[in-house]
Amino acid sequence: MIAHVGFAADIPKDSRQSSYQLMTTENQAMQDDPNLNPALFWVMDGHSLWKEKTGNKNVSCGSCHGDSGKKMAGVATQFPKVIKGRLQTLEGQINQCRSAQQEAPALAYEGKELLALTTFVATQSKGMPITIQETLQNKKDLQQGKLFFNERMGQLNLSCAQCHQDRAGLKLGGSLIPQGHPTAYPIYRIEWQTMGSLQRRLRNCMSGVRAKQFEYGSTEMAQLELYLMWRARGMPLETPGVRP
Repeated sequence: MIAHVGFAADIPKDSRQSSYQLMTTENQAMQDDPNLNPALFWVMDGHSLWKEKTGNKNVSCGSCHGDSGKKMAGVATQFPKVIKGRLQTLEGQINQCRSAQQEAPALAYEGKELLALTTFVATQSKGMPITIQETLQNKKDLQQGKLFFNERMGQLNLSCAQCHQDRAGLKLGGSLIPQGHPTAYPIYRIEWQTMGSLQRRLRNCMSGVRAKQFEYGSTEMAQLELYLMWRARGMPLETPGVRP
């Protein structure tokens, strides 16, 4: 139960910045140039999976949405969203479609296949603004996500807001602290040497403050992700992103 949480002041819209702006020119070039961006391998794998027939129904994602994936333009800017009364992330919706439309088993979080499909879908919205708004349907989840963002947690007794809102732009361990806008996920992180989801990054932060991590695919994780995307509303998606 969360109580007596102090909320940090929101970052003014004209002061928001992507962590892309904090990277070196070499890392920015890696994201910008398709010939250098290692995430493009996941995009290509995702496109292959998109067209692959699977499950008991032997149909592909492309059977409903078109083989090119272009009909997915704008979709990633809307997630997490409430679907049939449940808050759903993009990864969760991909798995839901697999279960309901293909009668195929769900893909594992942080597994290569789910990361590839999510990256492929999200890339169709590259450059489009995040469109998350507060609605009657998502209001409670959004409020809970905001509570999670501002709640002190773990043995270090720190909140997301204390780093990514109050101290954004200052240095921690020699690196600039980003504002924490999830504009480029899934990302290829050089430290990881692979692609990773926003949920992996959030779990890393929770581990860093020595807190119990939210489970992959949990409602709590979706609520925090919803608030972060709402906080970044209007900012353009950069997927597929690269980060140090």
